[in-house]
Amino acid sequence: MISLEELQLAARNHGMPLEALRYPVTPVGLHYLLIHYDIPLVEAAGWRLAVGGLVERPLSLSLEEIRARPATELTVTMECAGNGRARLEPRPVSQPWLDEAVGTAVWTGTPLRLLLEEAGVLEDAVEVVFRGLDRGLEGGVEQSYERSLPVDLALGGEAVLAYEINGEPLPPQHGFPLRLVVPGWYGMTNVKWLAAIEVVDRPFTGHQQAVSYCLRTDEADEGIPLTRMLPRALMVPPGIPDFPTRRRTVPDGPVPLEGRAWSGWGPVESVEVSTDGGGTWRPAELDEPESQWAWHAWRYEWAARTGEYELRCRARDAAGNEQPLEPAWNLGGYANNAAQRVPVTVAG
Repeated sequence: MISLEELQLAARNHGMPLEALRYPVTPVGLHYLLIHYDIPLVEAAGWRLAVGGLVERPLSLSLEEIRARPATELTVTMECAGNGRARLEPRPVSQPWLDEAVGTAVWTGTPLRLLLEEAGVLEDAVEVVFRGLDRGLEGGVEQSYERSLPVDLALGGEAVLAYEINGEPLPPQHGFPLRLVVPGWYGMTNVKWLAAIEVVDRPFTGHQQAVSYCLRTDEADEGIPLTRMLPRALMVPPGIPDFPTRRRTVPDGPVPLEGRAWSGWGPVESVEVSTDGGGTWRPAELDEPESQWAWHAWRYEWAARTGEYELRCRARDAAGNEQPLEPAWNLGGYANNAAQRVPVTVAG
């Protein structure tokens, strides 16, 4: 049974309808959205970003001052670490994602490394902590949403302090006026409603870093922190859906199958499709992505015959990671990238 708590979470957050995989860049209203606490009300005129800690020159910047700095534009696929959680058994009680917690957007902002270089990171720096304006209780402790990055990634990677999505100012639900975007990393890394950046000399041990978003087998397990997205392929549901089961019906004959595939560990090297529930796999045609950090389009033509089928798709990346056929259970329900299942009826 779905609990009241899960229903409350599901009503506040939303996934990308899988038919929106047809768009190379997800329209803003269809991009997945997860909000941990409340959406803060932020007035741009009074907002400032503080950059401090182990830096030579602490900064306090208005939105106009940030927008006046050199800008970059990145097309990035972003996926929630909990995507697929609702398919685990037993199901961890949290936001009940199926497969739809993903989206691809064009983010515009100033490179993080340029701002840190301007502030002058000191030699004994270990991590960079990002604090949002959203606050809540977790583990019985009142806190802001905070995450950190290793200092070498913050200075040497492509992370962006974004103020626009798909050419428009960030809407409130996506972190207005400024958010962090870290290409290739799961969505929890991309702190919204950014208020402060602090350079520190030790690993950050806040709740969202050291307690949540770790792969743990039980409560006593310290866990392995989540970082980059594992490979995943998703299929645009073919044909038409039954209401409310969403089971698909397609006509007998050639049926084009299409979708998107991505990984945070490097480019996707192959996508395979199965029309018999994973017994037989055949290669799909794979396109180049819009950018290094965006998903690939793929397609496959299925010669469908009357009957009942389970379609599946799986991706393999350049680092050698491949989607499993079955999920690996963990306490938080994270990183379930088991190959998608799509039940289909072929009507003669």
